[in-house]
Amino acid sequence: MSEEKEEGSARGRYVVVKALEDGVVIMGLTRGKDTRSHHSERLDEGEVLVAQFTELTAAIKIRGKAEILTDVGKVESGS
Repeated sequence: MSEEKEEGSARGRYVVVKALEDGVVIMGLTRGKDTRSHHSERLDEGEVLVAQFTELTAAIKIRGKAEILTDVGKVESGS
């Protein structure tokens, strides 16, 4: 797949998560018939995770206070 096509789809998009407290949990959720968690990470305050949507990852769930940056804007969770 070319980069141009990839940019226009969910695949290839990145999300940056910065933990604003200890113990922030980020979970990758699968695509397909049954959505389920396939991977999780735990961040402490100040740690940053850069995640990418892929053929396997359809959604990302975040628990705790964090700053989330995407190509469509910025939002804070846990507030």
